[in-house]
Amino acid sequence: MSLSDTSIRNAKPSEKPIKLADGGGLYLLLNTSGAKWWRLDYRFSGKRKTLSMGVYPEVGLKAARDKRDEARRLLADGIDPGENRKIQKAARYERSESSFEVVAREWFAKFSPNWASSHAVKIIRRLERDVFPWLGDRPVGEIKAAELLRAIKKIESRGVLETAHRALQNCSQIFRYAVAHGLCERDPSSDLRGALPPVKGRHFAAIIDPAGVAKLLHSFDEFKGSYVVLCALRLSPLFFVRPGELRTAEWSQFDLEAGEWRYIVSKTNTAHLVPLATQAVTILKDIFALTGHGLYVFAGRDPQRPMSENTVNAALRRLGYDTQKDMTGHGFRAMARTILHEELHFDPVVIEHQLAHSVPDALGTAYNRTKFLKERRVMMQKWADYLDKLKAGAEVIPLIGNVA
Repeated sequence: MSLSDTSIRNAKPSEKPIKLADGGGLYLLLNTSGAKWWRLDYRFSGKRKTLSMGVYPEVGLKAARDKRDEARRLLADGIDPGENRKIQKAARYERSESSFEVVAREWFAKFSPNWASSHAVKIIRRLERDVFPWLGDRPVGEIKAAELLRAIKKIESRGVLETAHRALQNCSQIFRYAVAHGLCERDPSSDLRGALPPVKGRHFAAIIDPAGVAKLLHSFDEFKGSYVVLCALRLSPLFFVRPGELRTAEWSQFDLEAGEWRYIVSKTNTAHLVPLATQAVTILKDIFALTGHGLYVFAGRDPQRPMSENTVNAALRRLGYDTQKDMTGHGFRAMARTILHEELHFDPVVIEHQLAHSVPDALGTAYNRTKFLKERRVMMQKWADYLDKLKAGAEVIPLIGNVA
């Protein structure tokens, strides 16, 4: 006699397990605890076997019968339903282990220790927010270009085109990692070249004409803020490093006798060396009396913390400069790069090395902190002398020998 939902609900446990048969080998095993398990007895290759079909009521009567009928169809085709289930389970596990998210996190764990922490955080947040929800569960080897593009287009639709480009670039890195480890055949992002509109170049406001630079340097003398911030302003053009690297400069990184500042570049997590012009050393010695007892050169109100990230820009605004149109803290880099090449005629490769940019050479080697160091020492001193000349409005003639 076949089972019904009513008979199953009304079935009461006893001191021993009870089998409630439904037909075709399907039965409900009622345990002494009251738990109800679906089971299917069948024979394959002359052996009696039992297959678990789930728990009632999570698996209802109709669902259990459907599972039974599917198992019997497999038996009719000469397939052991129990072994087939093991194969399917193994395939699902393999698929989950090679899902895009699993592979992406493996790639991230391998390479992120070599990145600046802020850069690593941006990448993993971008993947978690914009990519994993759409592609995370998909086997990395099954994702096609069209599917990848749909996910990237969702980012573009929010009006953040640059983020879409960066996400596509990260996905490409993950796919190439998967290819290298035999998890997929190719990188589908290579089929998407030109699928996104290009990002319009975004340039930081910068003064690059000598007359404008002279006016800017003069304006520093009118600054009414703290002496620490004034020193940051005066050192910004002499160092032309990234604003975040300037404000977090630590005294332990400086060797004033050798005229060197050594630190780790925030963007690439690589070591960098800034040769110090004599003018820079003089300013640093002045500010040492104020902050030399602490960690940071440009300490904030709390001596244990650096000045805020907007301090230099705020100071420029107090001097009357629009940081969106005229000059920004990051603009000192463009100022130096332009004038060092166009006015002082230094080799662009030497300038790029001082900017801590990656500059592959004919041998394929990228930036290292000591390359062109002799030329860079000369360049940094000539740059500081040139800035003095601009501010003075006349040639600066160094005194030498007995005259000095």
